[in-house]
Amino acid sequence: MTEKRRPCRKCLTADMDQKEYFQNLHTYIANLDSDIKVGRSIYEERLRYCKDCDLLLDGMCRACGCFVELRAALRKNACPYDKWKAETDFQADRVE
Repeated sequence: MTEKRRPCRKCLTADMDQKEYFQNLHTYIANLDSDIKVGRSIYEERLRYCKDCDLLLDGMCRACGCFVELRAALRKNACPYDKWKAETDFQADRVE
């Protein structure tokens, strides 16, 4: 039985073109399952907090090292400085 292998997609961000890397990140976020992703309005609200934060640098949070756009997209995540909370089941049932 032959094993199928995925072609290497450049494992380190330092090896990737910055535009390509961020496009991959945005594509990944767009394709997240809807049951783990916040709605558009909550996502944008979270990002507004991040944009106003002194710890944001080049799309990354200097408090935790995450890419804020990815952190903000996931329901289970919260801001490490409590500027926004994880989405609870009650909040997830809201109509947007």
